[in-house]
Amino acid sequence: MRVLAGMGPRLPVAQVGTYAARVERLGFDGLHIAEMIHDPFVASALALDATTTLGVRTSMALAFVRSPMATAMSSWELAHLSSGRFDLGLGSQVRANIEERYGMAFDQPVARLRDHVLAVRACFEAFASGEPLDHRGPFHRLTRLQPDFRPAPLGDGVRRPEVWMGAVGSQMVRLAGELADGVVTHPTNSHPADLAARLVPALEDGARRTDRPTPPLVVSPMVVTGADPTALEASREAIRQRLAFLYSTPAYAPTLERLGLGAVGPSLRRLVRDEAWDRLVDHLPDQVLDQLVLVGTWSELPSLVHDRYGRWADGIVLRPPEDPAADAAFAAVLARLRET
Repeated sequence: MRVLAGMGPRLPVAQVGTYAARVERLGFDGLHIAEMIHDPFVASALALDATTTLGVRTSMALAFVRSPMATAMSSWELAHLSSGRFDLGLGSQVRANIEERYGMAFDQPVARLRDHVLAVRACFEAFASGEPLDHRGPFHRLTRLQPDFRPAPLGDGVRRPEVWMGAVGSQMVRLAGELADGVVTHPTNSHPADLAARLVPALEDGARRTDRPTPPLVVSPMVVTGADPTALEASREAIRQRLAFLYSTPAYAPTLERLGLGAVGPSLRRLVRDEAWDRLVDHLPDQVLDQLVLVGTWSELPSLVHDRYGRWADGIVLRPPEDPAADAAFAAVLARLRET
């Protein structure tokens, strides 16, 4: 089981390098950097510059708010900077954020993301080979790359970035099975019931359509863990607030419905319409946390992860302890996790 580190979205950008170096020392296989507060490519550059062996992946950079050439150029630069330790994770986000927060188009998101991924890969091929750029898709037409604007090849032994995808809906998961080098679940669709009933079958179906192996799957569940039971309770309440926000989004409702918790989403969405953000946490019942959150002390965590995800996942996203003083103890937990 590969173990990737998550990073809190409100970590000050000036601390990203220090955090990445700590993650590397702990023994994580890689670092995931989300696009929420920080530009994920800027944060990735800081993380890569502060480390020597750690893999860094955007998880997920928003495809629809950038041109494929801009995405490819940033990724290529990070591959140069790190001698091939950077991978590109792309996702769609939800319609309201793309249209109302970024002012960009969201129509036909599955077809649009397919075209974006293929266009980025066409850019990578042109950068590497020196051949003309020629991508003609339904949303993007890239046919011009003059010598003055062409990045240098990465060099011998330096691999180009893999393209991973974040996926929630079945159609997007199927697309990931067809195209992606790997797939990362969302915290709201990482429950084993969701993986078994919908995600893994869709991923395998997509891979069959293009006659290729099923790409690796990394899960990113909500996890409550700590050195002892007292630490678990404090972490649980922090997770409640995050889940209340996430499950107010209609796109994330299927897991709640599958687990018999379908009434929770509409209740949270009514509060969002009233902009009562501070009341969301009070309307997330304990049953949601009991069923959806992985809870266990550090000593229990390796067996819990294996029992819940060993059949389905190739990797899992976790965060290190808040207090670096606990790093030595947590490093031993990581070593056991990687052996499961």
